[in-house]
Amino acid sequence: MSSAESPSSDPHSPSPAERRYVQKIVQALVQLAPLGSSGGLLIHFLLQQAWIEAVLIFPVTMVSVIWAAYTESFIARLREIFSERGRQDADSLMRWLSQLNQGLRWQISGYETLYLTCQANACRDYVTEGLRKTEGIFIPMLEEVFVPLEMGDAALEPARSHPEPAAAAQTSLSIWDFLSRVRQVPTYRRMAILAWGGYGKTTLLRHLTFSYATQQIAHPQAPKLVPVLLYLRKWQDLIAQKDPPDLPTLIARHYVPELPEGKQLSLPPAWADNLLKRGDGLVMIDGFDEVAEPLRAAVSHWISQEMAEYPKSVFIVTSRPAGYQGYVAEKPQATLYVKAFNSVQQAQFIQRWYRCQERLARGGRDTSDVREIAQREAADLIAQIQQRPELETMAQNPLRLNMIAMFHRFYPGSQLPQQRSTLYQDICQMQLWDRPLAKRIAMLLSAAESQAVLQGIALEMVERDRTSLPLPQLTELAAVYLARVSEEAISPAEFIAQMATVSELLVEREPQQYEFAHLSLQSYLAAAQIRQLAQGEARLLHNWHNAWWRETILLYATQVNPAQLIASACDRSLEATPLAYACLLETPRQIPADIFERLQTLRYQPLEALLRQGQWRDADAETYRLMLETVGKEPGQLLTPDELLGFPCDDYARLNQLWLRYSNGRFGFSVQKELYLASGGLLDDKYHEDAWKQLCDRIGWMSDGEYVLVDFIFSLKDAPVGHLPLGLLRIWFRWCAAGDIAGDGWGLFSRIENCEL
Repeated sequence: MSSAESPSSDPHSPSPAERRYVQKIVQALVQLAPLGSSGGLLIHFLLQQAWIEAVLIFPVTMVSVIWAAYTESFIARLREIFSERGRQDADSLMRWLSQLNQGLRWQISGYETLYLTCQANACRDYVTEGLRKTEGIFIPMLEEVFVPLEMGDAALEPARSHPEPAAAAQTSLSIWDFLSRVRQVPTYRRMAILAWGGYGKTTLLRHLTFSYATQQIAHPQAPKLVPVLLYLRKWQDLIAQKDPPDLPTLIARHYVPELPEGKQLSLPPAWADNLLKRGDGLVMIDGFDEVAEPLRAAVSHWISQEMAEYPKSVFIVTSRPAGYQGYVAEKPQATLYVKAFNSVQQAQFIQRWYRCQERLARGGRDTSDVREIAQREAADLIAQIQQRPELETMAQNPLRLNMIAMFHRFYPGSQLPQQRSTLYQDICQMQLWDRPLAKRIAMLLSAAESQAVLQGIALEMVERDRTSLPLPQLTELAAVYLARVSEEAISPAEFIAQMATVSELLVEREPQQYEFAHLSLQSYLAAAQIRQLAQGEARLLHNWHNAWWRETILLYATQVNPAQLIASACDRSLEATPLAYACLLETPRQIPADIFERLQTLRYQPLEALLRQGQWRDADAETYRLMLETVGKEPGQLLTPDELLGFPCDDYARLNQLWLRYSNGRFGFSVQKELYLASGGLLDDKYHEDAWKQLCDRIGWMSDGEYVLVDFIFSLKDAPVGHLPLGLLRIWFRWCAAGDIAGDGWGLFSRIENCEL
């Protein structure tokens, strides 16, 4: 007998029918209780024929009858209400127990640890976009060779608005220094990291991702965060569609399943949303410049909207400076620039890289003899870089340094390339011919023929504003250019497969989606193709103001004498001169003096117009912009001591003469130099604090012993002599913030003297 039937087995237990009978009797008693006394009196008076008393008691009896009817409905309704309420409470209790049980299961499953493991596996290797594998070249793990990048030119917190040499003499800042302050300085929860191609932006984000995923946080004050690394080249189409998913949906439904073993990972509902709301997320969005130009507005609005939705979490966006101009939505509050690799960083990378190569070449053996070989090879490469200025310049870019190291190892004893276009060409030769030859792989085409096909594809992609192509489109393009270089019928599919699996100049990032191994390589190949076209420069000039074409134009300038290109750009407009000057900086060739003079005149026309009109504030800002442009830097970056000591005298003279002319001799660098000497300063490349502060007080840069930060005087009549331009003060402030004020770096006035101003 079932448990539901067991109570009836007791002979003394009442049956259900008996229980219902008792329930009815109780209900009747409740209903008739008020009727009992009044009803009995009414019957008694009627039997005694006491009519007056019967009439008087009759209303009371009627009220009792009404009460009986009321209570019957009242009790029935209460039973109905509380029966439903009881069911609801029971359902709520069961749901709570179920949620508690599910929550306990999620905790026991360790889902977050599993997610971090998947994320770490995606960023474990040191994958330098551009070159990944070569015969005899091994892929080290990221943390074995990663050298921390130095960051500069961020908006500093108010506590550092009064820099002093003693307080500022610290090492340059890394990304961890900013992450350590995200709780105290909300500005650092929204960071944009800008640098040109190859400066290690993606590698930096991979390092952060791996560090957080493995809980190897490099700064003790940095908060514990859960990383998410989104490559915009992969997600741009999804984000830019009409109704894009929000960030939590993108993470949960699209991003996580794409991680290694991510499809098997089960996460709690609303996990990403809760993570971001708590402020425990580190969302890294890589490569805004790689977003197709028509999509940039939509993508920037999506990013800014998600940053506003989750103000407690940390967001980092990376981009090349030119591409970042297309970010039309509200930008991240802090802008950081990646500094060029210095000699110490170069040496660290080369030593770590060679140690990994020699160890992996010997089955992982890390013995003293292996380390000695690695040290010897690394020392040889470091010495070559230090002895050749052109190599040292190229080695400031981490991608090119990695290419130089690969070239040095693959071609021992060979002379290293002297400029980046030559370096790219040598890499193409190595990947398209020398490496396959070493592996005894028969290629479908010669190196020159293969490169010709790749050049045509690269230019088509630049013209289409694309960083990748679906396989059908790539196959169609390959067929066109294969027919031009070979009379034999070469299978486009086989050619693409060789370029991806043997030469690895093409990469299948996503299934059936191909791109060049690095965007700089695509730009170089496109520039090489333009060089062979009859109207190639006309094509460049047509796209002169398109930021997407900037790298292609510059790499073209490195392969030819760009004199005619610069002259043609000068004919177009004043707005064309910054890129024309960048081309001048790129080429190792001399251009005619008349073209150079014309370019310089055009560059300084806006400044002269501002000075002539007495717009001193705008003229001061334009002066500093021109100083940065002269050394090849972007607005907001920092002039280093070496750059200032080597600042072209022609440009210093032009700036100084314009300020002297339109201020009647009151403003200018030479005026400031003379006042510095009059204050006791020396032109010995040293920092003389007393003389500097006396100068600052004399020309209105200090007041009551404190540096003036905002209340500068942009008036010829009211400003002290030497008050403008403010370029030297800006440089000094930034050197203090970077810790570069001490030692032999103080050349602010020495260079002015050397240029005979």
